[in-house]
Amino acid sequence: MRQFLWLPIIPFALVLAGCTSTGAGTPDTARAWLAGDHHIHSRYSVGWTETDPPQPIIGGDAIYPIYRNAEMARSFGLDWMVATDHGGPNHSKVSLEQAYPELVASRERVPEVIQFMGLELNTPGADHSSIIIPHTHDEGERLYEYEHRFDKYEPWPGDPARDSEPLMLEALEFIKTYPAKPVVIAHHPSRSAPRLGEYGLTGPAELRAWNDTAPEIAVGMEGAPGHQAATISERNAKRGAYGRGYPTLGGFDQMTARLGGFWDSMLGEGRRWWITANSDSHVHYTEGGIDFWPGEYSKTYVHAEKDHDDILEGIRRGRVFVTLGDLVSEASVTVTDGSRTVDIGGEIGIDRGDTITVDIRLRDPDGVNFGGENPSVSRVDLIIGDVRGRLDDHSHDRNTSTRVLKRFDAGDWRRDGEYLSMSYTFEPQAPIYLRVRGTNTDQLEPEPDLPGENPWSDLWFYTNPVFVSLQ
Repeated sequence: MRQFLWLPIIPFALVLAGCTSTGAGTPDTARAWLAGDHHIHSRYSVGWTETDPPQPIIGGDAIYPIYRNAEMARSFGLDWMVATDHGGPNHSKVSLEQAYPELVASRERVPEVIQFMGLELNTPGADHSSIIIPHTHDEGERLYEYEHRFDKYEPWPGDPARDSEPLMLEALEFIKTYPAKPVVIAHHPSRSAPRLGEYGLTGPAELRAWNDTAPEIAVGMEGAPGHQAATISERNAKRGAYGRGYPTLGGFDQMTARLGGFWDSMLGEGRRWWITANSDSHVHYTEGGIDFWPGEYSKTYVHAEKDHDDILEGIRRGRVFVTLGDLVSEASVTVTDGSRTVDIGGEIGIDRGDTITVDIRLRDPDGVNFGGENPSVSRVDLIIGDVRGRLDDHSHDRNTSTRVLKRFDAGDWRRDGEYLSMSYTFEPQAPIYLRVRGTNTDQLEPEPDLPGENPWSDLWFYTNPVFVSLQ
């Protein structure tokens, strides 16, 4: 049994405050920005014996108990997490009979962290994806059904027919029948992509098919993948463990980071397609792994009440922003026409010829992060793109209308303690979406990450969009 190494934890105050409005534009003081991680492995991401049939080896891939992950999530400022183990032959039984009871016990042991049962699916016809199961009396059985029927490595002997894109669409149709609907998020979508704009196991047409099949369930992708400590633990490794493929850009997958790229093409169709960030924690880098602890480096903030249902609904509705290295701890992007206001994930309809004001309010914490640094926001970009409707070509990955509408720096924003506020007023000429990103660097666009670079020196945050329609 490996010894668990405690890390020196540097105090970092995370004060979570609610925004002035919900996505629907109604005042809401009950919700707050809750930090979390939806992609975390435990010791039930197993290894396998070389027998026939293979038998699971607990701790053979990831090594920590679920409650240890929850304890560390709490230490690093998280309010919620999802246990997402992956497996192989008959792993669904491991999930149901061993992982799930440990999750139930972990909820009792670490009640400060809202804990979901989930899974990293070995996705038919694609790379991995997570499913977040609603907290119900039969959550364990629901997850068992999904993994047993649709994980491509579940059968023994293996069945190549399980590795097909139509089977994933069948899986989405299947879970649409669940009384309480899960959320599905594509993991590290470009990890196998050899070049910029050339994709590997997961491609644009595939993700559009998921969203078309289950728009209330297949709602997004990892904007920033896990394994960001790979460059610390392995010489000449790439952030995100992106191997020989095209690298991340500022720690973010090319499908998100490329201005006017795949994400913008989805938003330009009016799709509610959101991004997240996570640790993909298996083994901490101080113990021979390539991972940060949950919340140590990446955080997904959801605007929600602190309960299972509202957190899951917040992810589904895109009330989300993501950050690396605790660059920001709050981010509000509100759009108003003078009488109505919407925030991240929402939509506002205005009359043609009306003006709107975009108000951005960020918290740039004055304190060291868990890398021992105190990063500061150096620039904030307000990004705009036209919404032109659905495309016939589902493999399309560009939105040529996407552009930076306004770049803000210290001379443009108002500072009130740790809070930065900035505004921009204009008249939309077409249906649009607006999203915000920011960085501690001087890069105008995120640059490809170099092998072995320090992930703490290249930090970005991204918000999900606000949509504006013309009536």
